[in-house]
Amino acid sequence: MALVPLESNPDVMTKFIHQIGVPSKWALHDVYGLDPELLAMVPKPALALILLYPESEKAQAYAAELEAKIKEEGREPPENVFHMQQCVSNACGTVALIHAILNNLDQIELEDGILKNFLEEAKDLSFVERGKLLMNTASDIIDAHEQLAQEGQTPAPQENAPVYHHFVAFVEKDGSLYELDGRKSIPINHGPTTKDTLLENAAKVCGEYMARDPEEVRFTMIALVASEL
Repeated sequence: MALVPLESNPDVMTKFIHQIGVPSKWALHDVYGLDPELLAMVPKPALALILLYPESEKAQAYAAELEAKIKEEGREPPENVFHMQQCVSNACGTVALIHAILNNLDQIELEDGILKNFLEEAKDLSFVERGKLLMNTASDIIDAHEQLAQEGQTPAPQENAPVYHHFVAFVEKDGSLYELDGRKSIPINHGPTTKDTLLENAAKVCGEYMARDPEEVRFTMIALVASEL
């Protein structure tokens, strides 16, 4: 099974999160670059940073290296970080948004509805079980994904067309910066951060992604932010 991918488009993503139960005071916002003056243009507070990066041999090698290091160190996943497997092609945008939202419930009060119901069922499940739950029973979330995937500025590709980009989310939890990827078996801890410095610290990691593939320009960053205070 494959979905039509979500476009890296703040308006589309904002519609999606509102449709699944995130209050209208939160929205997605473009991050135009890594320079401090560009990061300063992003509304505050910024709860998460989502990176869309191009698939490449270098990116895949880095992911494999991270997985191997984690397994070698025998690190256990932090229990309070919500992390779920991506079980189907092209669902990475939805998985990244769920990671961004459900790891910020100290600030986001979910409305009754689709995502709140999913969380109730998923909160005590494993990484793999959460991914299967999304695909097998959370049809309302998948329906919202499919609907919004058609609303981007570029024509939506066919479901089974190859897609060469992948979304990951960065969040702060208990003073650490975590990279959450539905294709990696454990959250990646990138070191200390605070809620106030999350955007800057996550942008540094995004810069490392870009530096690994210097000839590639197809990187996009979007932040989950307060649209009204």
